[in-house]
Amino acid sequence: MGKSCLCDSCVALCCRYIALPIDNPTDVRDFDNIRWYLMHENVVVFVEKKQWYISFLTRCKHLQPDNRCGVYTTRPRICRGYDTGNCDYHGGDYNYEHLFTSAEQLREFAEKKLGRAVVAPLKQRQPRAKVRKSKNGRKRVSLPVR
Repeated sequence: MGKSCLCDSCVALCCRYIALPIDNPTDVRDFDNIRWYLMHENVVVFVEKKQWYISFLTRCKHLQPDNRCGVYTTRPRICRGYDTGNCDYHGGDYNYEHLFTSAEQLREFAEKKLGRAVVAPLKQRQPRAKVRKSKNGRKRVSLPVR
């Protein structure tokens, strides 16, 4: 029986996302910025080896229907760095320290870590009466409508 190539059964996981390191959050503002990232479709944030990453779940434009690379001979250097030893396909479960797929998950994590609320509700401004001068110089008051 012939030896098969791992790529023959691969679903090209490495070609379906982009992950970039981000600054590790240290305060409410940092966590709130990351919360904003997570409010967008196809964005996740994970922590691996104490480093935070933002990941965009997006398919490579050159991934062919058979999950092979359409520009294999001229693929970018980062793609050339992948080999079967570090392939996502047979790596088993990811060893994330944390994986956040929603802003709510991150908020809960941040509040436990920081020991305080990350998101404060906006205070409702009370409507005020407006005073204007009319053309004849008299004051005119308009009351707020609720």
